Amino acid sequence: MGTVVASKMKDTVTVAVTRYVKHPKYKKYIMKTKKYLAHNPGNTKAVGERVTIRSSRPISKNKHFIVV
Repeated sequence: MGTVVASKMKDTVTVAVTRYVKHPKYKKYIMKTKKYLAHNPGNTKAVGERVTIRSSRPISKNKHFIVV
């Protein structure tokens, strides 16, 4: 699950997925964010929406997820 941060490409959105992890040495919890390109047929999602993505076959060089 993540937030759409960009939708400038055709049929593709950039989704930022944030997770809450504990630092191994300092034991402090920090938020780590990673961006994924996801297939969005028809450009139905807008920037700021919460979406769920799932893994799929490779659609392009960097795109391996689909917006559910």
